[in-house]
Amino acid sequence: MNTCKNCNEPTNGNYCSNCGQPVKFKKIDKYYIFNEIGDFFCANKGFLYTIKGMLIKPGRSVRQFIVEDRYRFVKPITFVIITSLIYAIINHFFHMGVKDYAIQIQVDGPESSTVNLIMDWIVIKYPGYATIFIGFFLAFWIKLFFRKSDYNIFEIFVLICFVSGVTTLITSVIAIFQGLTHLGLVQPLNALLVIYFVWAVGQFFGEKRTKNYVKAFLAYMIGMLVFGISVAIIGTLIDVFNGTMQFV
Repeated sequence: MNTCKNCNEPTNGNYCSNCGQPVKFKKIDKYYIFNEIGDFFCANKGFLYTIKGMLIKPGRSVRQFIVEDRYRFVKPITFVIITSLIYAIINHFFHMGVKDYAIQIQVDGPESSTVNLIMDWIVIKYPGYATIFIGFFLAFWIKLFFRKSDYNIFEIFVLICFVSGVTTLITSVIAIFQGLTHLGLVQPLNALLVIYFVWAVGQFFGEKRTKNYVKAFLAYMIGMLVFGISVAIIGTLIDVFNGTMQFV
């Protein structure tokens, strides 16, 4: 009789009857490494299924993840990180910058000001990590506008993660086209991302109610405005503290 190395329970089979851990692990080889890579990119855990659902019926797909089926979908944080990695690789070759964006904070001072550096960090370099932070800004306002719903702020944050993952992929595609054609595609991109966000959030709370889309739009605009103002205040205070702001 063997003893489980995880819970110390006696076991006779290949798996522990108490915790389910294998009694003996297979030797790590090339197949193990390939499987690990496949798991990371969710090749067998619904990455394409998640993207398809979020493109066709985003709100309903997130509702399905929350209340019905979490097996076929990629986990929300994982989805954000993977899509951000894809974007980072594409942006490395096609070099979109914060200056390309039509919607950005305009401040007096050099491009190296703290506000511009923060925006470049958030929008361009690490959108996945920034999504986690900005997501709570947006989730707060969405919860405020949809306070009568049964969804808590963390479930709404899950919605934001899925939506942000898709918008990151859309941005990646636009970055490729802009890099190849040298067309100014960022303004249409900004409009497309706002429309997608409003559509996904409105559908999440009930696709047949027009007011849900109006509230989703207001929540997005106010949330991003408050976030932008917060970045401007923090960046300006840092510059003042460091003595980099020039006052006339």
